[in-house]
Amino acid sequence: MAKDNEGHQGGYGAKDYQDPPPAPLIDAEELGQWSFYRAIIAEFVATLLFLYVTVLTVIGYKSQTDAANGGDGCGGVGILGIAWAFGGMIFILVYCTAGISGGHINPAVTFGLFLARKVSLVRTILYIAAQCLGAICGCGLVKAFQNSYYDRYGGGANSLADGYSNGTGLAAEIIGTFVLVYTVFSATDPKRSARDSHVPVLAPLPIGFAVFMVHLATIPITGTGINPARSFGAAVIYNKDKPWDDHWIFWVGPFIGAAIAALYHQYILRAAAVKALGSFRSSSHT
Repeated sequence: MAKDNEGHQGGYGAKDYQDPPPAPLIDAEELGQWSFYRAIIAEFVATLLFLYVTVLTVIGYKSQTDAANGGDGCGGVGILGIAWAFGGMIFILVYCTAGISGGHINPAVTFGLFLARKVSLVRTILYIAAQCLGAICGCGLVKAFQNSYYDRYGGGANSLADGYSNGTGLAAEIIGTFVLVYTVFSATDPKRSARDSHVPVLAPLPIGFAVFMVHLATIPITGTGINPARSFGAAVIYNKDKPWDDHWIFWVGPFIGAAIAALYHQYILRAAAVKALGSFRSSSHT
């Protein structure tokens, strides 16, 4: 990125901006850098912690409201508390890991950033592998500590709720992931940071709120995936037919939603296609 130059615009301090170069499809150099492997480890640990806390919250809520087990139907944290657990953990973990790995903690986010040429193919593949492995380990810890409750209360696994069609569940995952990935692009847009330098924005905050709001809307439909690693880890450890039968929804939906968000932000809001066409015309006239 070119060095920022201070200027004045509209009464506020502004900075000149130039788009950073796109990430190479395959970057062999990063394979020899410790920072690359440190980032992969950070994604693994962050996803492990994310699943550990959130799945424990889900199982705790179900055990507290189970009347057959002496629970109170109006007790526990409720759907609002579950949504806060997911959104709050994303806020915390993105804040902690953003400077190391970018704080993806979600294969759909990584996939969207790959489509926008923000990360290389090699980094994308290894991030997703680390996220899925972290999710499995996180759910494994929950089962180890709550073995008597884990299978009884569904293991935090995602599946389509009764009364909803596959199409409805898929649409919920597409739209929910679009909201999340669109928020990620907007909150981390370097052009926005340069243009609105007078407005301090803590990027993890809107990202965490996006996760919170989407959970409020879609927990009754799919239990809210919008994160294939979260759904995969829970399905592997719980290992029952229903979550596996519906599992495709929690990969296809988030990846479609992430792709739409990436294309919308890059080619419509940021007008990448228009810029590319302008550059082509300029070069053809020289």
